[in-house]
Parts: sequence; structure tokens; C-alpha cells
Amino acid sequence: MAVSMRDLDPAFQGAGQKAGLEIWRIENFNPVPVPKSSYGKFFTGDSYVILKTTASKSGALRHDIHYWLGKDTSQDEAGAAAIKTVELDAALGGRAVQYREVQGHETEKFLSYFKPCIIPQEGGVASGFKHPEAEKHKTRLFVCRGKHVVHVKEVPFARASLNHDDIFVLDTESKIFQFNGSNSSIQERAKALEVVQYIKDTYHEGKCEVAAVEDGKLMADPETGEFWGFFGGFAPLPRKTASDDDKPTDSRPPKLLCFEKGQAEPVETDSLKRELLDTNKCYILDCGFEVFVWMGRNTSLDERKIASGVADELVSGTDQLKPQIIRVIEGFETVMFRSKFDSWPQITDVTVSEDGRGKVAALLKRQGVNVKGLLKADPVREEPQPHIDCTGHLQVWRVNGQEKILLQASDQSKFYSGDCFIFQYTYPGEDKEDCLIGTWIGKNSVEEERASANSLASKMVESMKFLASQARIYEGNEPIQFHSILQSFIVFKGGLSEGYKTYIAQKEIPDDTYNENGVALFRIQGSGPDNMQAIQVEPVASSLNSSYCYILHNGPAVFTWSGNSTSAENQELVERMLDLIKPNLQSKPQREGSESEQFWDFLGGKSEYPSQKILREPESDPHLFSCHFSKGNLKVSLPTDLKL
Repeated sequence: MAVSMRDLDPAFQGAGQKAGLEIWRIENFNPVPVPKSSYGKFFTGDSYVILKTTASKSGALRHDIHYWLGKDTSQDEAGAAAIKTVELDAALGGRAVQYREVQGHETEKFLSYFKPCIIPQEGGVASGFKHPEAEKHKTRLFVCRGKHVVHVKEVPFARASLNHDDIFVLDTESKIFQFNGSNSSIQERAKALEVVQYIKDTYHEGKCEVAAVEDGKLMADPETGEFWGFFGGFAPLPRKTASDDDKPTDSRPPKLLCFEKGQAEPVETDSLKRELLDTNKCYILDCGFEVFVWMGRNTSLDERKIASGVADELVSGTDQLKPQIIRVIEGFETVMFRSKFDSWPQITDVTVSEDGRGKVAALLKRQGVNVKGLLKADPVREEPQPHIDCTGHLQVWRVNGQEKILLQASDQSKFYSGDCFIFQYTYPGEDKEDCLIGTWIGKNSVEEERASANSLASKMVESMKFLASQARIYEGNEPIQFHSILQSFIVFKGGLSEGYKTYIAQKEIPDDTYNENGVALFRIQGSGPDNMQAIQVEPVASSLNSSYCYILHNGPAVFTWSGNSTSAENQELVERMLDLIKPNLQSKPQREGSESEQFWDFLGGKSEYPSQKILREPESDPHLFSCHFSKGNLKVSLPTDLKL
């Protein structure tokens, strides 16, 4: 989608070029930059556009755009904020996720930008409200919820607003009280204390007293008596009543609407599939509490604006649920959006055009604006990046029954499919040394040694006062971090542990454990010297693949085989791995199609083999669960605002 300068509001010129936060307030339907000194100060009568720019380790810039609507903002100003958000995204290349934020119902992502919280003030420039005079202090009662990000909401100044489950802050002219409900957690109390300090610094210039009041504490305590005095004296608290925040979200099945000719028409379908979305159209996915707007890459700026307006109209007047609107661009969908579909391919055939970003950048450059950040896009990498320090200290143990045997440094990269291993990796962190303890479970390992490996690793973590991270890795599904730590990784057939030997003896299974003097075939794979693997496979011709290089040996006789689809880099890895598997021996290079008779003899004769690269199972989207105890019960929940 091409974007011209007439589509870009002058207030947005140069936006999103470096990491950080940028905020605009809608004034007379136009965005006006907010001074950095006023970031975090929102007025209930106004609408705002917020841009969060994040720089990855590669230097690439990513954007999230939010438009925040005060409870007293006008419908016209809210509509202007929604449209300007679409314009800003188009100017940045059409890749940002866009969120509609309603006062009192903000997403955790949005609230995380403002430490420790936001407390909107009455009034507003755009709405015509007058700002309250600073010298007239108003006693206010706030409820604080959340362990990681604090949701602060003003509630009626009345005893009926209090309950046993939440934390409340009473802001009076001379003192701030923190009332801790008896069922609130330590984490929630700590976060609420940050809110108290924020109110003290913001509204009292840091000059007022602070008091903590515990739910159920005797009235003999003077501060407790003073607190209840504001409510006309002590009285038992009522049970917590259902508020807007507590009401269950809409449980209707998601409804897909296609936007055409200014109208949103329902899409008739039995199940939601990615194939229903056309790159030339915009769609609305109504999930009740959440409403998504999906914009195809080939849609125009006007189409996106109108579709966003239709979504706003769809949720207007729904005061009970306060739906969130999240707008996503084709190819940059969030995890939560994709999870609404019954099937979503791992790789979508989307051509991401740089046309819009490039044209806007060129126009800005002619006006003297630095466009370095705007031009920088996320690089496409075939291999994921490890994001772990690879200069630390590694120790590896092989599990043998209920014990672990420390391996010499020269054997740390040699694993057996019939065994289990424990590794400890210590590396420099930001402030201190970090430690990762993990178990590697071979495909053919026995159940008893798997349990023993996990138990021994857990005891190691416990001995470090649970400061170490713990991982469990299964053969064939190793993450990039694991390969980067080991750098060279060899998986032999069979096993050396007593548990494996006993098992195959009982089952009368032939022992196929690697024999350096026998026939063995290894498939070589990896992306470079810091990530190379040799996997032992059956020594038969059908194990070959044109997309890989192999090492074949029969005692002192060694061959290296290169498939026709391999590169010079693949062949270099073979030489490196050969030094580990069969050092000090000269190999006989073999090219696919010109092999010697001896090579085929070692493999038991020539036969057909595949030519396509072996693909790993695609990794499923991660899910982050929040776990906490409440009244003796363990509650597990999935955060709704999860973007990975």
C-alpha cells in the first residue's frame, strides 16, 4: 500500500525512528505532540495516540500503536484518534499492531509503559472541560489490582466500595492510606505501595504522611481509627459485588465479518480458517470482549480507515463489556488473533512490500528529516537467534541409574540416544552470573532414568536456592540456545547406562550402541561452526538425502559424501565434524552421482533415497500462564494481552 505525503499528518513526521515512547493528544481533530514531561498524564475528556518503538538486538525497529479514549471524550475526538492511528501505522510501513484503550479497561501492555500507573485527571483540552485547580484537594478513593502491572481505578468514596479481596488507596488532603484487603497478596501490596508513592509525589509534592491499614485490624490502632473515621466509623465490609471487571466475558463463538462497499457483511462458515482472509479486503473478527480488525496487505489507506470506523461503531454503546479493538496487518498477526482460528499455517505466503515505507521515507528525507530508523526493517533470518551468552562455563553429566557421572571436556558434546544427560551452563548476566540447568532426554532412554535425570536436575536447582533456570530438552527438539552452548553436538546410537543395557537385555534387543571400529553413518547439519550437529543414522543407502552431507566409516576407512543440494558451507561443517568423530584419518570425498563401489558396499548396496531437506515439526506458539493460590486453590490463567 503506497502512502503519499498528503496522507501523513505533519505531527507524525519523523515518528518512530528510535526506541522509546511518543504521545500525541487530539486537539481540534488533529494530533499535537505531548511534552515528555507530561507523559503519563491523561485527562478524562481527551483522546490520545501513543507510539511505542522497540529496538531488537539487530537494531531493527518494531512498533505498537495505541489510541487512548478518556471516559468523557467526545465521539468525534475518539474517531479522529482511531483514524490518525491508521495513518501513523501506514507511514511506518503498515506493520504495527494497533490497540484501542478505554479508560479503566486498558491492556497490560499499555499500562506497562507508565510506571507505576496512570491516574487520569478530570478535564481536558479537546472536550472543553476545565482542569481542576491544584490548590483545591479532593478526597478520592482508588482500587488497585494486579501483581505485575497495576490497574488503578477511582471508585465512589464510600464504605460499600471496599472489600476483602482488593487493595484501596484513600487520598486525603494530609495523609494517604493504603487499605490492604485480607485476601490480597504480598505482590499486590508491594505494587500498591508504588502507587501510594506516585500519588504522594504527584499530588502532594512529596509532603504528606502515609499509613497502611490492615483489613481486620483492631480499632485500637490510631491510624486504623483515623481511616475508618472518613467513612463514618467502622462497620463490617460487604461481600465483593460483581463489577464491570469481574463480569464474565462474552462466551459467544467468534463471528467473522467481511468489509465491502462500506458495509460489514457476515462470512458464512462452519470453522475459522486462515484461507477465509483475502489480502485485498479488511475483516472484523468479533470475539465479544475483543474485536479484531484484520487488514489485508493490498487494501488502501481509506479502506483501512473506514473498516476501523465500522469496528468502533460496532463496540459503541456496549458499556458493560468495554470491548477492546485490536487492529492487525496481514503477515504481522498477534498470537491471540491467530489462536481464534481453528487452523493457521505456520508460514503465510505474504509479500511484504516496502513501497509505502520507502516513499514516505524519501519524502521525509527531502524535508531534512533523519529517516535512518524508518528505513530499517526487521531482517529475515532463516536461523533464529540464540539470545544467550555463549562464552560461559559448561559441565555435562551422564545419568547412570540414580547417579550422575561427570564427563570430560572432550566428551561433553557426545550424547547417546539411549541415555539421559544433565548439563549446567554458567554465564555472565547483566548484574550477576546466570545459570541454566537442563536435562537432555534421549529418544530410546528408559523411563526410570528419565525420572532420575529430572530429579537430580531439580536437586541441583534447589541447592542453588532456586536461582538457576531449569530446562527439559528432548532429542530431536533441541532449541537454538542448546546448540549454541555446545557448538558441536554428536548423537550416537544406543546407550552406555546400566538402565539401557538392562532394558535391551530383558527385551532381547540387539545392542546397536556406536562402535568406532564398525560401520557407522552420520548426517551432518547446522548453520555454522557455532552450531553443527552429527546425527548417527542407519548405515544404509536409504538414509542418505541430497540436501545433506554425511560421514561414513568402517573402522579406519572413512568417506565423506556431499549431496547435490549442499553448499560449500555444508561441506566445511563435514570437515570440522570429521575431526571430532574420526580425528587424524584421511577421508575419501564422494559426490552424489559419482560414488565408488566400496562406498556402496559399506552401505549394503545402492538404493533410492530422498532429496528433500528434513523439516522439523514447526514450533507451536508459546503460552505464558499465570499461577497463583487463592483461598487454598491453585488458579492458572492465560493473560489475554500476550504478544510474542
